[in-house]
Amino acid sequence: MSTLEIQTAGLGKSYIAFQAFKYSVYILLSYNIFLFFQEDFAASAQTFTNGITFYDIGEAFSATIDTAAWVVLILLFELETFVLDDEKIVGTTKTLLHSIRSVCYALIVYSLYGYIVKLNLVLNTLPYSIDDACSLIDTAYTYIYTLDEYMPIEASNCAALNNGDLLRIADTQIISTVDRMQETQRLAWLSVFNSIDWLLIVAILEVDVYLQLKGRLEGRVRTVSKVIKTFLYSFLFIAAIYWGIKGDFLDFWDAFLWLVAFIFIEMNIFEWHAESKQEAEAAQS
Repeated sequence: MSTLEIQTAGLGKSYIAFQAFKYSVYILLSYNIFLFFQEDFAASAQTFTNGITFYDIGEAFSATIDTAAWVVLILLFELETFVLDDEKIVGTTKTLLHSIRSVCYALIVYSLYGYIVKLNLVLNTLPYSIDDACSLIDTAYTYIYTLDEYMPIEASNCAALNNGDLLRIADTQIISTVDRMQETQRLAWLSVFNSIDWLLIVAILEVDVYLQLKGRLEGRVRTVSKVIKTFLYSFLFIAAIYWGIKGDFLDFWDAFLWLVAFIFIEMNIFEWHAESKQEAEAAQS
C-alpha cells in the first residue's frame, strides 16, 4: 500500500491542509521556471551581444534548465515515495521513471556546466579606466550590480562608478566596481557549489529509495545517510541566507522553496519506511 493510501485512510482537515501546502510549494517552484527564464533572457542580452548559439544555451539559460529539471525530478520523487505503491514501481513504470530521471540528471549536470562557464566569465576581468563614467550613458556599456543583473549606466549610478577602481569583463562591455565584481564572483562560486551540493543530496536520496524498495534502509546505513544529508542541507540553508543578504530575492526565494520541498520528500521516505516496517512486522506475526 502506498503512503498516499495509508494517509487517505484517515483523511482529515489537517491532512488536506498539509497536502495543499505541499503541492502549493511544487506549483511555486514550477512558476520559478518562468521567472528564471525572464532573468536569464535579460542577462544573456548583455553577455551574448552577438546572439546565442546552440552551444551557448547551457550558459545563457543555466538557471532555467536547472530549475525545470529539478521540478520534474522532485515530482518523480513524490511519485515514488508517496503516490505509487511499491508493487507498481516495476516493469514499464519503473523503466519510464528511470528514463525521465536520467534525462533530468543530464540536464542538471549540463546546467552545472553552465554555472561553471558563467563563473569563468565573471572571473575573467581586466582593469578598466575612464575619465568620467557618465560619458558611457546611452552607450552599449552596462554595469553589473550582482550575478545576472546588468543595469544601464545612468546618471543615478555613473557617479558611483567614478568613486573607485573599475573592472571590465573581458570581451564584453560590462563594467563594475571592484567590490561589486568581487561580490558577483562570490555568488557565482556559490551557484556552482550549490548545484554540486544538490547533486550529492539526490545521489543519496536515490540510494535511499533503492534500499527502501529492497527493504534494506536500516541501521547504520540509514544513520549515515541522515548525517551526510544533514550536513549537505545545512550548507544549502546557509547558502539561502547568503543569497537573501547579498543576492537577489528570486535566488533566496527559490533556495528556500527547494529546502521546503525536499523536507517533504524526506518526510515521505520516513513515512514510507515506517509503513514498510509495520507491514513486515505484521507479516511476521
